Amino acid sequence: MRPPLVLTVAGSDSGGGAGVQADLKTMLALGTHGMSVLTAVTAQNSLGVQGAWELPADAVRAQYRSVVDDIGVQAVKTGMLSSAELVETVAGLLAGTDAPAVVDPVGVSKHGDSLLAASALDSVRTKLLPVATVATPNLDEVAQLTGVRVESESDLRRAAAALLDHGPRWVLIKGGHLSGDAVDLLTDGSEEHWLRAPRLDNRHTHGTGCTLASAVACGLAKGLPVPEAVTAAKEYVTGAIRAGFALGDGIGPVDHGWVLGRETA
Repeated sequence: MRPPLVLTVAGSDSGGGAGVQADLKTMLALGTHGMSVLTAVTAQNSLGVQGAWELPADAVRAQYRSVVDDIGVQAVKTGMLSSAELVETVAGLLAGTDAPAVVDPVGVSKHGDSLLAASALDSVRTKLLPVATVATPNLDEVAQLTGVRVESESDLRRAAAALLDHGPRWVLIKGGHLSGDAVDLLTDGSEEHWLRAPRLDNRHTHGTGCTLASAVACGLAKGLPVPEAVTAAKEYVTGAIRAGFALGDGIGPVDHGWVLGRETA
């Protein structure tokens, strides 16, 4: 039996905690076949991003067509798209693909390093978000894209409405940066799903955004409705954060393999 096919279009994290590496680990752990389109190479570790090199749009387009035209795909997840040219290239590819798309509008890294040019924000709003089945911004990315600053849980509805104005079918506003429980809001403008999990005392959370978006894509590739796919993804990433481990001298990654019950050193 062939597993569901999921494609990530994202940058590489040489430290293995986020980006394409996190996406592929998530896809394997959740029983799907992960494939990749590399958009950028980063020099990155537990302390931050020391350098980033964007790939040409032609290289991104060729990778995407190579995979989709031969193998096919049942869900696509996007991550780091650092320039307006890459955003518009990928948006055009998604528009021509008959598969749900999970858009993680990556703006900054866990360490505060910018991963998206300011000149690309308008392309994200006008080209990428309109082709998203689910958009998964964190609160910093909400502010970048809409100007809405979320200070409390009561602001999440306003943030979601502002994002929905740009055209995604669903938005998942991630409230992890708020105090109290880790609460996210999933909505399509007519129905709401509030997803709560206890806040875990573990600083090793590198890659949470990539991991969550990839887990949502896995659920969609399996045929789950959006609310069920997002609920399952939230449970998975909560367990991955709980099992996150120290790596290097900074912020370590979540443990993508926790569901496999593996032994760690």
